[in-house]
Amino acid sequence: QVQLVESGGGLVQAGDSLRLSCTASGGTFSTYHTGWFRQAPGKQREFVAGITRTGSTTSYEDSVKSRFTISRDNTKNTVYLQMNGLKPEDTAVYYCAARKSLRSVVVSVVSAYDSWGQGTQVTVSS
Repeated sequence: QVQLVESGGGLVQAGDSLRLSCTASGGTFSTYHTGWFRQAPGKQREFVAGITRTGSTTSYEDSVKSRFTISRDNTKNTVYLQMNGLKPEDTAVYYCAARKSLRSVVVSVVSAYDSWGQGTQVTVSS
């Protein structure tokens, strides 16, 4: 399994932007579909955005669709989440995840992903 390390979280004000990065090691990154999830205190982990292994297909949770952008650079073994127009309700620990599949589709189910990072905290103040 690939190992994932997230970075880029922090404390920002409402309306600000952040870019999260997730760097992979120990596997062939270009063979993994990846996703970003988040978990707020007392809530279940939820899908935020996903991207297929070649970057040809992306998908977003409705509340972030016009504000967040997922991308990847397979030459750098890294997937990004650009977050603009942050809101207090975006406050959560953000996790990067990876999965292998022959089908190039984005999956939003937590249990479909085999590898997870340790998470990075994003806090948005009002």
